[in-house]
Amino acid sequence: MKQHANSWHKYKYPYLFIAPAILLLTVFSILPIIIALVISFTDMDLLGLADFSNINGAGFTNYLGLFKDPVFIKSIVNTGIYVIIGVPLVILFSMAAALLLNYGTSWLFNTFRVVYYLPSITNIVAVAVVWGYLYNSRYGLFNYILSWFGIPGQAWLQDPTLAKLSLIMMAVWKAIGLNMIIFLAALQGIPRSYYEAAEIDGATGWKKLRYITIPLLSFATFFVTITTLIGWIQFFEEPLVMTKGGPLNATMSMALFIYNNGFKLSDFGYAASGSFVLFIIIIIATIVQFLVKRKEVEY
Repeated sequence: MKQHANSWHKYKYPYLFIAPAILLLTVFSILPIIIALVISFTDMDLLGLADFSNINGAGFTNYLGLFKDPVFIKSIVNTGIYVIIGVPLVILFSMAAALLLNYGTSWLFNTFRVVYYLPSITNIVAVAVVWGYLYNSRYGLFNYILSWFGIPGQAWLQDPTLAKLSLIMMAVWKAIGLNMIIFLAALQGIPRSYYEAAEIDGATGWKKLRYITIPLLSFATFFVTITTLIGWIQFFEEPLVMTKGGPLNATMSMALFIYNNGFKLSDFGYAASGSFVLFIIIIIATIVQFLVKRKEVEY
């Protein structure tokens, strides 16, 4: 007992420093997850929210109903498409932008850093308004550009396939800036001596990029991949403000499905079960990424 008391006095200051973070994590992350799990096994709705005595246990009914719900299945497929297309594009374009902007330090390069970063901090509603005009099938800029080449105008947000691609294009444009900053920070941390040694050995620009830059960006790439993957699995704001999940649920994501059932239909138990399925998918995707990264490091 005395030993534990001495240990507490010895390490109390580190514990005090991390206590606020642990408290916030517990209150805003761990407890909501536990509460959502409990609610997912009930039939909780507005009546149950007003009076807990109206809440009844539902067992696994909500979960069984989810996987029989064609809209939920469609949302899983759509989310998979968003992730498969969107995540690689964000990583590729943000890394490319960082590599290009890292070559210079003049005011022009600094200006473009700000230009590329601005979409990341712009409100999604403002972004949706601007892109809504760009996608307008009658007088939008994109269809106007297509008319230069004799290509007929496209129904960007009305065609099921085009609507998905349109949302992905907008989301990629918005996500490049933040990830570009991460890659820029990693690039500026690479010692110049590596490149000087490679130049002495006669390495070309492509070989320096392939054998020095990209390998030394592996941890930044890993971080960007994890955060981008989690963000795209929770793809929500873009379909909410641009298409409301339409047309014909073609752009319905899992997060939007949960929102519709929880906040529009007030079926909190059903929405909570969907949120927990989404939570499990995120955990599995994250674990797989860490296992892949560990194998790469061991190799």
